[in-house]
Amino acid sequence: MKLKAILFAVAVFFASAVVCSAQSAHMGTWKLNEAKSKFGKGATKNHTVVYEAAGDQTKVTVDGTDADGNAVHSEWTGKFDGKYYAVTGSSTSDMRSYRRINSRTMSFREKKGTRIVTSGTLTVAANGKTRTVTTDTTDAKGKRIHNVTVYDKQ
Repeated sequence: MKLKAILFAVAVFFASAVVCSAQSAHMGTWKLNEAKSKFGKGATKNHTVVYEAAGDQTKVTVDGTDADGNAVHSEWTGKFDGKYYAVTGSSTSDMRSYRRINSRTMSFREKKGTRIVTSGTLTVAANGKTRTVTTDTTDAKGKRIHNVTVYDKQ
C-alpha cells in the first residue's frame, strides 16, 4: 500500500512539473522599468503588459501612453504560432503575430492593413524576473523608431 502511495505522489509531482514547464515564461504581469529602457523619439511607452491564459490561447493586454502622453490600451488573443490574430484598441496596428523561438524568446510583428509596422523580439531573463523587448517601428509619417525596453515581473 505504501508503494502505491509513493508511486502516486511521484506521478502527481511529474505531472505538475510538465504542466508548469508548458506554461510560457512570458506569462504574468510585467511593469516597465523606464530607468533601464531606451526609447526612440516619438515612442509609445507600454507601462504594463499582461500575458494570461485564455482557453488554449493567450491574451495580451497592454496599457501605456503614446508620444503625446495620451493613454493607450490594446488587447490581443491568439497563439504563439506565427499566425496573425486581431488586435483591438490599437490605432497603430490591427493584427499581431508571435512566434516562439525558444522557451524564453519570441519574435513578433504587427500589421496595419497589409503593411508591417512593428517587429521585434521579447526575451525573458534566465531568472524569470526581467524581460527585454527590442522593437523597430515605422510611424504614420514613415519615421523608424528603435526601442529597447526592460520590464520587471510583478
